[in-house]
Amino acid sequence: MWIEKDNKLNKSFTFKDFREAFAFMTEVSEVVNEMDHHPFWTNTYNKVSFELNTHSEGDIVTEKDQKLAAAIDTIFEKRK
Repeated sequence: MWIEKDNKLNKSFTFKDFREAFAFMTEVSEVVNEMDHHPFWTNTYNKVSFELNTHSEGDIVTEKDQKLAAAIDTIFEKRK
C-alpha cells in the first residue's frame, strides 16, 4: 500500500535478491521514461523504495504520481 506523507507517495518493495530488485528497477525505468515522470528511488540489496511527487506542480502528489504508483504495482505483481 502506498502511504502519502509529507506530500509524497511512499512505498518499498522487497525481493529475493539484488538481481531481482535490479530487474524490477529496469522494468520500472521503461515506464518512467514513457511517462516522463522520474521518481526519487533507492535500492539497497533486495529492497527498492520510492518517493513520488510532482516537482513541476510544487512538489505535491498529483494524478501523475497516482498513475506511476499504479504502474509500479502492476510491474511488481507480475514479477511475483
